[in-house]
Parts: sequence; structure tokens; C-alpha cells
Amino acid sequence: MIEVMNATDVRRDWSAVVDNTVRTKPQFFKRTRDYIFLSDLRFMEELLKGYSYSALRMDEEDGSVTLALNEIDLVENGRDEAEAREKLAKAILEYAEDYYNDFSYWSSAPNRRAHIPYVFKALFIGDIHKIGDSIQCQAGKI
Repeated sequence: MIEVMNATDVRRDWSAVVDNTVRTKPQFFKRTRDYIFLSDLRFMEELLKGYSYSALRMDEEDGSVTLALNEIDLVENGRDEAEAREKLAKAILEYAEDYYNDFSYWSSAPNRRAHIPYVFKALFIGDIHKIGDSIQCQAGKI
């Protein structure tokens, strides 16, 4: 069972709680009915390593390439795969920023909750080129 601290104790010992979180392990605490998880960013990045972006690649009749992201409903087209990846990566990052900026709305939508780890992964990466390089492409048809 996970040890859950009381919010009053966390508030009283804030500095020690943060030090313990960063140097030892993530912390859990409770305030009234709310349960809160506290971790440092390196831990969060480690949690998100298991999530990756994958896309179906479609070669169009005009020679262009369309990439359809599997994890989030985003589709981009470019002259070639490199351009389509860059556009898709930009769309992922923009979606992640919009999602985070209105987090209470998007995270409460049942069809958007599963996007949360992909949103945070994009925000942590924060670089269109790195996001684009991380997309696994597979031949496919929509």
C-alpha cells in the first residue's frame, strides 16, 4: 500500500517533502477528498518513456505522403515523409499546448483522457524535430 501523507504535514514540512521527492521517491498526499501525486520532472520523463508516437503512412497519387497519428486524431500531408513528419510533429506540439492550456476541459472528455500521456510527452520533449524523429511510421491505409 502507498503511504499517503496528510496535507497539513506536507505544508508544515514542505522543504523536507520536496527534498525527499527529488532525492528519494515520489510522494502522495491527501487534502480533504483530493489525492495528490508529487514527483520531479526526471521521474515523470521516465514514466513517459513507455509511450511513443506511431503513424500510418499513406503514399498519395500525387506523390505526397500523408501521416495519420494513431494515438491522437491528427493527420498531416507533405511533399515527402520528412515534411509530413515535421508538420505532424508541429501539430502534436500545438495540440499538447492547447490541451494543457485548457486541461480541465480536455482531460474530462472521455474520448480525450487517453491523450494525457502523449500530451505530457510532447510538452516534455518540447522540440518539433525531436518529436518528428520519434514518430514510428508504418505503411497503411485509412
